[in-house]
Amino acid sequence: MTTPSTQELSLQVLVVDDERLARERIRRLLNTQSAVDSIETAATPESAVEAIRAYEPDLVFLDVQMPSATGLDVIRTVGVDEMPPTVFVTAHDEYAVEAFELAAVDYLLKPFDDERFDQALERALKNVERRRLGGMATDLARLMQHVTTATEADDTDTEANYLRRVAVQTQGQVQIVPVDNIEFITAEGVYAELHTPENKHLIREKLSALEEQLDPRLFFRIHRSTIVRLDEVEMIFKRGGGRYLVRLRNGKKLRVSRGRIDALEQRLQTGA
Repeated sequence: MTTPSTQELSLQVLVVDDERLARERIRRLLNTQSAVDSIETAATPESAVEAIRAYEPDLVFLDVQMPSATGLDVIRTVGVDEMPPTVFVTAHDEYAVEAFELAAVDYLLKPFDDERFDQALERALKNVERRRLGGMATDLARLMQHVTTATEADDTDTEANYLRRVAVQTQGQVQIVPVDNIEFITAEGVYAELHTPENKHLIREKLSALEEQLDPRLFFRIHRSTIVRLDEVEMIFKRGGGRYLVRLRNGKKLRVSRGRIDALEQRLQTGA
């Protein structure tokens, strides 16, 4: 089964199942699909969570019942909003309702035949496409907003609206960190960590909130957990499995989300 819409996709897929034969069968079925670029596997809920966070798959086939925890626990740990489209695979149907309430695109009940697998995959591919198109629309809306703001406002006034200094509280003292001194910022739960040439500073601020306060001409979010200063980026590397890294001038290497790489390259080329 290869529909016209799937031919344009290049998917990274994660297969999670504690049974080796079950993993191998799904991998074998996926290998026949032109839209599938790479396949990773995990045999435990713990390794599944690690793989989802590190590998950032476009699609997950997730076993519901595993020895140490359930597939639903995996989703709760990663977070519903952070989960890729997910097809549940299980020999038991009692979790079906809760699975669909959380993140399920489809629900494969073992034993399933190849035709039923193709149906689930086709539904999942359409979901992936919708997500990608939705992300592109959001990026375009943000870009248009920035262009409009820059056109209508005076340059001096525009710069004044963005964060220029950050107050960091440490051991009863307040240290002022100039934004111009920040090389990159990482998320640490509800905290953000500012990385400067001299030190690291932890502040109680979510990365998304901090991103809105930074000048988008100078800073760019390359990953859900990382913001970089654009003029610190020295090189972009492409690794196996569609993974990307940037190297900063200080030698530090940081992960780039696949969904952000094109926008990053354009920003670096144009400076816009």
